[in-house]
Amino acid sequence: MTLTSGARRTGAALCIALALIEGGWIVRDLTAMRSSLDLWNSWIGRLHGRSTTTTLETPLLLLVHVTVLVGAVRRRTTAGALVAAGLVTLVVRLPGLWVLTSPWMDLRATDELRMRAVYTSLAALGLGVGLLITAAAGRSAATRPTQRAPLLTSLLLGVAAGVLAGWEIRRFARSPDGEALDRFTASESALLPLLAAPPGWLAVLTAMLALVATLAAVRPLGLVAAALLAAAAVRQLGGLLRDGVALRLKELSVEEQLLVASWGFEATAGAVVLVLLARSEPVRPAFRESPPAIGPPPPSAPPPGW
Repeated sequence: MTLTSGARRTGAALCIALALIEGGWIVRDLTAMRSSLDLWNSWIGRLHGRSTTTTLETPLLLLVHVTVLVGAVRRRTTAGALVAAGLVTLVVRLPGLWVLTSPWMDLRATDELRMRAVYTSLAALGLGVGLLITAAAGRSAATRPTQRAPLLTSLLLGVAAGVLAGWEIRRFARSPDGEALDRFTASESALLPLLAAPPGWLAVLTAMLALVATLAAVRPLGLVAAALLAAAAVRQLGGLLRDGVALRLKELSVEEQLLVASWGFEATAGAVVLVLLARSEPVRPAFRESPPAIGPPPPSAPPPGW
């Protein structure tokens, strides 16, 4: 669904603000860490960066917002792209409303840094909702074909969503009553960066986005869901390398080996879907706006029989 010129400009302005927010936190972590490699290792789970505030989802959000911004400038952004950008922003930043305001967060960061993170979450949520409203209100009467995703990408996303949801249900069922919700609300014992979303929340919402992208088979949402899937799996695999588990896989139980295999599948499926959707040809507009003709109208054809 195409957007009016006003909706494209509004979407571009919202994406600029969101990109500045995410980019600002990345710059903050780059100055706090010893090197960019340390920050990358922190993002992929190979290093516990106590001074980091961002996660792998932060550059992902930045990439999404910049991509939609460029599309808006080149007049290729659709309503689906704004919806995908708005949804991924809400998924990643909504938990900040309860995680950052928890009493134990006083022990993790200074009041100034924590309040900056709270304001960031509030601003990102407002801008994300703005993208959704712009997509709904700015649809043009003229339409073009929906950017459909190939069948293989839908199949991979659907299977990955089912695997991710299945393991999360398994963890929830086996967790003690007092710890079952910790993966969704985070807890004082969780060593998470300041802007990190609780792992359970992120897993469930990622599975839901992937399932919606599977059923709708829409290209922008499929790209976002695949990126979230790949990011979560890469972080889990990076934690295995950090803890040395990758060197003793044969010593793990069958269930643990299946869990590791599922992470590898999710990372591979996400990467393959990203490549397939990125290489697929975007749909060209089915219409082209032309300026109004200047001068008298052309003569009408004579009626039949003249």
